[in-house]
Amino acid sequence: MKEDPKQPQMKHELGLLDGTMLVAGSMIGSGIFIVSADITRNVGSAGWLIFVWVITGFMTLTAALSYGELSGMFPKAGGQYVYLKEAYNKLTGFLYGWSFFAVIQTGTIAAVGVAFSKFTAYLIPAVSEDNILLNLGFVKISAAQLVSIGIILILTYINTRGVKNGKIIQTVFTLTKLLSLFGLIVFGFIALDSHTWHMNWSNVWNLRQLHIDGTFTNYTAAAAMGAIAASMVGSIFSSDSWNSVTFIAGEMRNPKRDVALSLFFGTMIVTIIYVAANVMYTSVLPLHDIATAEKDRVAVSASHVIFGNGGTYLIAIMIMISTFGCNNGLIFAGARVYYTMAKDGLFFKKTGTLNKFAVPEFGLWIQALVASLLCLSGKYGDLLTMISFVVVVFYVLTIIGIYKLRITRPELERPYKAFGYPILPAIYILMGIAFCILLVIYVEPYTWYGLGIVLLGIPIYYIAKRNLGNEHTAADTD
Repeated sequence: MKEDPKQPQMKHELGLLDGTMLVAGSMIGSGIFIVSADITRNVGSAGWLIFVWVITGFMTLTAALSYGELSGMFPKAGGQYVYLKEAYNKLTGFLYGWSFFAVIQTGTIAAVGVAFSKFTAYLIPAVSEDNILLNLGFVKISAAQLVSIGIILILTYINTRGVKNGKIIQTVFTLTKLLSLFGLIVFGFIALDSHTWHMNWSNVWNLRQLHIDGTFTNYTAAAAMGAIAASMVGSIFSSDSWNSVTFIAGEMRNPKRDVALSLFFGTMIVTIIYVAANVMYTSVLPLHDIATAEKDRVAVSASHVIFGNGGTYLIAIMIMISTFGCNNGLIFAGARVYYTMAKDGLFFKKTGTLNKFAVPEFGLWIQALVASLLCLSGKYGDLLTMISFVVVVFYVLTIIGIYKLRITRPELERPYKAFGYPILPAIYILMGIAFCILLVIYVEPYTWYGLGIVLLGIPIYYIAKRNLGNEHTAADTD
C-alpha cells in the first residue's frame, strides 16, 4: 500500500544510542532479580545456574547477530513480522503478528507491569497484590493489578505524544538501571563470603533438583534435559524483547547500519550483566538461600547481605526503575508491528494511520487494552511459559529464513551478513528446536496453549484478508 503524502509520516529521530538503549532497556525488566530462584531449584548447583544464563546469552547473541542481516535487507518498521513475511509468505508473518498482539508483547507488558506494582508495595504497602479491592468470584482485582494497568496507560499516553518523549524516557531509565545493576554487582563482589563461595562452587556440575528443605533428588538423563529446558523458561523470558529495535527501524536515522549495531551492543551488555549478577548471587548467598528466597526475590535476599535492612528498599527502587523503563520500550516498539500489518491489509485499518505526532496512536491504545486485560487475568505466571515457547518458535523460523532468502533473494543488498553463517545460526536453530520439544514434553500444558494461540491465527488470517484486505488498494497475494 502506497503512503498518502497528505498523511503524517514516521520521523527519523533515533540513532545508535537510542537503539542500543531500547534493546537493553526492553530486555532488563524484573527477571534478573527473580528467576534465578526457580533455576536453582531445577539445577541444584552454581555451575549449572551459570550455564543456563550463559547458554541463554549465547542463543540471544547468536539470534541478534543473525537478525543483523535481515535488518539491513529490510530496514523498515515491523521487524520480525516483515522478515517472516518476506522469507515465507503473509500467512507466516501474520501468525507472528497475531501471536505478538495476543500474548507475546501484550503478555510481557502485563507481566512487567505487575512486577512494577509488586515491588512498589515495598514502599507503599497499600498497593500490595494481597490487597484485594474487588472479588467477583471468577476474578479478584488487587491494588497491584490496578497500579500495573495505571503504569501501562501512563506510558502509552506518553508514547502517543511522539517519538522524542519515548526515547528520552528509554535512554534515562535504561542508563540508570544499567548503572544500578553494575553497582549492585560490584558491591556484591566486595561483600563476597569465602565460605559461601567455596560451599557453592565445590560440587559445581552435579545436576539435581534442590528441594525447599535443602535435600536433593538426582535426575535421570531424560529428566535432566527437561530440568534444563524448564530452567531456561525464566532466563529466556528475562532475555527476550531484544528484537524491539527491529520494530522501529522506520524511525531510525540510519537503519541499515544502526539496527544491527544496536542488536549487538544491547544484547552483549545485557548478557554480561546477567551472568555477572548470577555469579555475584552465588558469592553472597548459599544455594539453598537462592532457591528459597521469599517469593523468589533473590536480589532482595542478596541486598540484605550486602547493604543490611535498607537493601530491601534499594532493590525495590531499582526494580521499579527497571520495569518502568522496560515497559516503556515494549510499549514504544510494539505498536509499529500492528502499523505495518495494517499497511498490508492484515490488521485494523485505523492501526495503519499516524497521529499528528507521527506515531501509531490507535495501535498503542489497543495494545494497552489487551495488556490491561491480561493484568486482570491473574495468569501472568502462566504466560511466561507460553511466551517463551512461542517466541523461540518464531525466532527459529526467522533464522531459517536467512538461509531461505540467501537462495531465493540473492540480489538483495546485505550491509551485514549473519555472524558465523552458516554454523552459528544452525546451532541456534538446533538449540531452539530442542528447547521447544523439551518444553512440550516436560512443561505441559502451557506450551500447548501457546501453540494453540498461534494456530488460532490461521482462521483469523483468512477472516482478516476477507474483511480488511478489500479496504486496501494493494493486491493481497502471498
